[in-house]
Order: sequence, then C-alpha cells, then structure tokens
Amino acid sequence: MLHPIPIPGLFITATDTDVGKTVIAGAIANYFLRQGGGSARIAVSKPVATGCVHRREGLVSEDAEFLASCADAHFPLDLICPQRYREPLAPAVAADRAAQPLDWNAIDRSLQLMSRDSDVIIVEGVGGILVPIDKEHTTLDLAKWLNLPTIIVARPNLGTLNHTLLTIETLRRAGVPIAGVVINRYPTDTPGTAEETNPRYIEKYGKVPILAIVPNEPTLKRPPLPESITSPIDMVDWSRFAAPTRNPT
Repeated sequence: MLHPIPIPGLFITATDTDVGKTVIAGAIANYFLRQGGGSARIAVSKPVATGCVHRREGLVSEDAEFLASCADAHFPLDLICPQRYREPLAPAVAADRAAQPLDWNAIDRSLQLMSRDSDVIIVEGVGGILVPIDKEHTTLDLAKWLNLPTIIVARPNLGTLNHTLLTIETLRRAGVPIAGVVINRYPTDTPGTAEETNPRYIEKYGKVPILAIVPNEPTLKRPPLPESITSPIDMVDWSRFAAPTRNPT
C-alpha cells in the first residue's frame, strides 16, 4: 500500500494511546534540527490522526502542528497529516462513523513528496501497534511498509512490562527493525519499585536497549521543549539508528 521511505528516518510507535509518543517524536525531530545547526531539512509525518479540531481551514491535527513546530517544517499541515478525523477513536472506527474511507494513496503521496525535499523523516504512528487503521490494516502494516527503524514509547509504571514486551514481540515477528525503547513520563521525584526496575527488565526480557528515560511533563502543549526533555534525548545519537542501511534487531 505504501512505498518504502527513500531517506533516513524513524518510525515512532507506542505501547498504548496517551503515552506521549508525539512529544518524543517531536523531540527527536528537534534533535535533528538542532544537530544540523537549524539548516537540516527535517520532515515529520502523522499519516492519520483522530481527535482533530475544527478550524477555519477545516479539520486540523494538533499533533501534526506540534511536530511541525518542533521540526521547523516548511511543509503544509495537509501534507504532514493527510488523513484526519474528528472523533478521538481508532482510525478504522472514526472513518466508519464519518463515512470517510482512509485514502492510502494520499498518505503515500505525502510521504514521497516530503522525502524528496528532506534529509530525514520522523513518522509517528497512531495508538498502539495493532490499532486498526482500516478494515484490513493496522499500525503494524504501516510500520512494515515503511520499513523504518522503530522507536517504542512506553510508560514507566506497573503493567508496562507486559505492554512493551507484547509490542516488541509483535514488531519482531513482523520483521520490523526495532531501534529501542524510550520510557516517557518518568516520575523522577517519586519513582516506585516498578518504575525503578522496569527499564532493566524490559532490556532483559525484550532484548532491546532502553534509549532514553524522559521525565514527566504533563503540561507540555507546544515547543519550545524544556531541558528536562531535550537533555535525555540529546544523549542518544539518533542519526545512527535512522541510517537507511541499519537494521537494529
């Protein structure tokens, strides 16, 4: 359904919805922008979004706005997020209720157009890896088609071992390259035993690296990103994972 991405890039998924993958995707895009001295051409993509808001110009994805701002992207929002739905539901459900089938050609066209004029691309999925996008496909299919190294954004608390290991296993069985895991919204002031031990055991049982542990920033709505987020993100050489010849796992 989609052509592979011809430039370096990363695919950002999560163990569930509302884990903060948009913040992590935006922070990684901003990392590439700053590493390039502001001159790097960074593309960001949210191929499909739900829970969009009505503006004068129509439905707008606030996640796409956030990503575009982090990357200083010069592409229009309609290209960054070509498929938008109003209700905050799984895309397949939102599309059915809106009587507006997903247009895969529009997604493919947007990704290819942005890739032609960019040095690197950060693509953010929707929900978890098995969220249905249409009647036949899930976010996993999106990851397989694009074949970009995948970053899994995970929660820090109790229950994340199961969610994260299931996501790792699903991606691995599908042959999707996994760069590693970012633990987001970590409670640095009051971590419990689960929060303190989960990173080590995700690495042990999932056999993937924990790339970064990002503190909780619940009020973050738009850039600039605080140092509490940029500091752990900047400790990772993301370009090493985004290289198109790399197959992390």
